Amino acid sequence: QLQLVESGGGLVQPGGSLRLSCAASGFTLDYYAITWFRQAPGKEREGVSYISHDEDTVYIDSVKGRFTISRDNARSTVYLQMNSLKPEDTAVYYCAARPSKRYYTSPFLGLFDYWGQGTQVTVSS
Repeated sequence: QLQLVESGGGLVQPGGSLRLSCAASGFTLDYYAITWFRQAPGKEREGVSYISHDEDTVYIDSVKGRFTISRDNARSTVYLQMNSLKPEDTAVYYCAARPSKRYYTSPFLGLFDYWGQGTQVTVSS
């Protein structure tokens, strides 16, 4: 079965850190771009970060300097290291994959071939 599986979410205090993982099952990520999205209660889903197959990266302004996206193709896994977490980072985080060669004007728009089930991140004291 071809799927993405996220892990690494949890409850953390403000200022804390978490590392999310997005692992591909049944296929390899070598030629896929990965985008992390999040959706907070009552809010629309928003793109957070993106990494291309050759490791170009994009971040939304609110996470720049705090989040780092990376990939390990040998493990078919993409990571989102989240530092200095804030309560407003609380959301369900999803990863999504599509072929890097499929071009869109924004890494946060368009069609994605695979989605994960989501992992909850809660930032609270």
